[in-house]
Amino acid sequence: MSDDDSLKLVTGLVKWFDPSKGYGFILDEDGGTDILLHSNVLRNFGRSSVADQSRVRVMVQQTRRGVQAAEVIAIEPPASDGQPPIADLDIEIIEHLDSLPLRPARVKWFDKSKGFGFANIFGHSDDVFIHIEVLRHSGFADLAIGEAICIRVVEGPRGLMAAQISAWDSGLPRKDAAEDDSGAAHPGHEDTLAHVAE
Repeated sequence: MSDDDSLKLVTGLVKWFDPSKGYGFILDEDGGTDILLHSNVLRNFGRSSVADQSRVRVMVQQTRRGVQAAEVIAIEPPASDGQPPIADLDIEIIEHLDSLPLRPARVKWFDKSKGFGFANIFGHSDDVFIHIEVLRHSGFADLAIGEAICIRVVEGPRGLMAAQISAWDSGLPRKDAAEDDSGAAHPGHEDTLAHVAE
């Protein structure tokens, strides 16, 4: 029996995903069989992991080994109770997260068992603290050393800390917003990284 080339859009919840194993499963919200989510498919979406109970939309296909995700369309973090993921994040910060700029960064290290790690924003040497609960609230399960991400940064009582994390490509400026038709950057675009925390 050969793989079925037809793709179908499915929405469901991540049952579990283990970055070290390189795969996990999605529960089809329409009650179908569990859907295999391979790390390669997730990486094509710009992520190395996804938090359990995240809501995902994926294109799936029937294969000899069962139903598998072929493409990730969208990931929504797990539902939260509306409280900040950690006490150092004021509820007002959470309410206005979208107003903070997304900063391109690279993971310096992250230890899931310790529950934290650090990243460095491109062009800045300061470490940015990443708490595992912020990671989970952002829909990630883990981060790999050197992984490219985007972060919204706030000044915490002990220094810079990530308030939200997203896939690396979510911070790329749209071509029409950053350049004119000639490819020249608009004035002021260089200043978008002038301040690390705002």
